[in-house]
Amino acid sequence: MKPLNFILTGVGGQGILLSSDILCLVGMAAGYDVKKTDVHGMAQRGGSVISHVRLAEQVFSPMVPVGAADYLLSFEKLEACRWAHYLHRDGVAVVSDEAIPTLAMEAKRPYPDDDEIAATLAARAAHVRILPAGTLATELGNPRVANVILLGALSRFVEIPSEVWLNAIAERVPSKFRELNRRAFEVGREI
Repeated sequence: MKPLNFILTGVGGQGILLSSDILCLVGMAAGYDVKKTDVHGMAQRGGSVISHVRLAEQVFSPMVPVGAADYLLSFEKLEACRWAHYLHRDGVAVVSDEAIPTLAMEAKRPYPDDDEIAATLAARAAHVRILPAGTLATELGNPRVANVILLGALSRFVEIPSEVWLNAIAERVPSKFRELNRRAFEVGREI
């Protein structure tokens, strides 16, 4: 089994912790040893959230070393830039085009434009996908499934069957939202 390192990031309330829980279930179902840690500080007030998820035959530490992440899954594009240094050069960045300017406002700087964000990510990752996850989720009828759309897009790069992902999603979301989340995952896979 090839070890896999993931960084999930965004702003509090975007579903980062649920997504990292789902990713852990996916890894366990695929036969990996799994370790995870979250840093969510001021998340309840719209602050930065980061989750480290590691899958391997045996994992000794939940922390992904800087420069060792295979995948960056970001729910907000400036947060993707903030944590891009965790990616190794052959890594994959799957990023929502969502802009929540909390960090830019703190620094009293203008929010970077899309070209600047894309260039920052392209300098760190071999594959960058910036997706309209929020728009697609709203079209499905619930903006809160943007995280599952992003998981669907990420799943295209990870060699674990989609059925494993769908089972993990079904295990973690309430039954009344399972069908909506299944559709959201499929939308993400189709992008």
